[in-house]
Amino acid sequence: MEILRAIVLGIIQGLTEFLPVSSSGHLEIAKCISPSDMLAEESMLMTVVLHFATALSTIIIFRKDIAEIFAGLFQFKMNDSFLFSVKIVLSMIPAVFVGLFFESEIEALFGGQLILVGSMLLITGVLLFLADKAKHAEKNVGIKNAILIGISQAIAIMPGISRSGATISTAVLLGIDKEKSARFSFLMVVPLIFGKMAKDIFSGKISYESSSFIPLIVGFIFAFITGLIACKWMIKLVKNSQLKYFAYYCFIVGILVILLFAYNQFPCQS
Repeated sequence: MEILRAIVLGIIQGLTEFLPVSSSGHLEIAKCISPSDMLAEESMLMTVVLHFATALSTIIIFRKDIAEIFAGLFQFKMNDSFLFSVKIVLSMIPAVFVGLFFESEIEALFGGQLILVGSMLLITGVLLFLADKAKHAEKNVGIKNAILIGISQAIAIMPGISRSGATISTAVLLGIDKEKSARFSFLMVVPLIFGKMAKDIFSGKISYESSSFIPLIVGFIFAFITGLIACKWMIKLVKNSQLKYFAYYCFIVGILVILLFAYNQFPCQS
């Protein structure tokens, strides 16, 4: 049973890390649909392992870009590699600031507030639809744009706002090439994932039992493989202007959640 659960969690993590449907929003919905131990959040250790798996899949797919980032950071020369590295660092600042100074306010948003989740899913849908219909552009990510994309990533901490959807849509609407928008979106989150992992590891809240070793390995493998597929798929979808299908999905789920909550149809409301 634990292995099956690890497989499901791995697949969900691999998909929702890259597809613009808001994993946090779906988790809030799931918790309210079945508020029992069966759908309790995975252990912190499993969370760290699954996030490491998707981060590793991102690193493998974008290994050349990441090598360029590190080269730029250590060269200290005003060339394209260094400027790209600066843009990545700048894009991280808003999310880091919000995470450090508004932690309690953020946690308050994750308490079964499904009207908020539904509304944010609608906003995600609008962003995706607008980005999908945006005219083709070939701009690169500039310093100012990197900060704006970073602000959208910080806003996407809210449940129901897709991180990848918000950052990619913001970049596309700023006139940046669609494929470059997707690549920048996935690259800018890698340092944040490792930062969050480090925070969790050193928090002292992680416990490990030898019996959980196999489920952890299984979860890692499925998250890693699913992440590789989802990341490549997402880049192709953005490039071919197919984000509208995810927009429709967000519209449907968002409206259903708002209506069901308004009529007290969720188990968590009883």
